[in-house]
Amino acid sequence: MTFYLLANHLLNFVAPAAFLALLMVGLSTWLPFSKSKAGSKASRWSRPGWRWQFTMVFAANLLVTAGGLVFFGHDGRLLTYAAMALAAALVQWLLLRGWKA
Repeated sequence: MTFYLLANHLLNFVAPAAFLALLMVGLSTWLPFSKSKAGSKASRWSRPGWRWQFTMVFAANLLVTAGGLVFFGHDGRLLTYAAMALAAALVQWLLLRGWKA
């Protein structure tokens, strides 16, 4: 396998995880539990930055994708993508402290 093919396979393996993480973090501003209650300084500072959110959601997505690769023997299964979406939503909910809404 040439370097070009290896890089292409790795980028195609990582691309869905990165896209979903970017989409999840970008759309999280419209989630009902992501708004600060009173607009106080403490509530504004308690929300993590978008880079940290993207990093954590992306890492969770990569773990789920790698787990799907190990479990099914190849990547790109629909069940893996569904699990990746659930993991991304769970991590984002935890990062934004959704249980306090």
